[in-house]
Amino acid sequence: MKRILVLHGPNLNLLGKREPEIYGSMTLEEINAWLTDLGETLGAEIVCEQSNHEGGLIDALHGARDWADGVVFNPGGYTHTSVALRDAVTAIGIPVVEVHLSNVDAREEFRHRSLISPVCAGKVSGFGWRSYALGLRALVDLLNEV
Repeated sequence: MKRILVLHGPNLNLLGKREPEIYGSMTLEEINAWLTDLGETLGAEIVCEQSNHEGGLIDALHGARDWADGVVFNPGGYTHTSVALRDAVTAIGIPVVEVHLSNVDAREEFRHRSLISPVCAGKVSGFGWRSYALGLRALVDLLNEV
């Protein structure tokens, strides 16, 4: 069974309340429950974590190196600013799929550049909570090919 970390970045703890017209009405707890169920269907154990702190996200990525086969990661606003998160993704040596609820390329100009994408196995954005599901499916397929 594959072991996958689903890692949520800053402000995602406010899903369902924060700008539902952009991020949807599902809560983080609902997304996590849905992903856990999907993981079972795909033969993967899912562990979900969230942090509003860059260091907490880095610690979670470093820890995943020791137990996870891959990571589904929504870095939130740190996507566009954090060299440290980019370096952590590179350092852990396991596949990471970047996901975003909104279509970041259709939003403000500053959201069009991801420092994380170039070091990830792939990126899914713009499908709301489904971005996580698509990213998880793609990651499990990728891991099963190895």
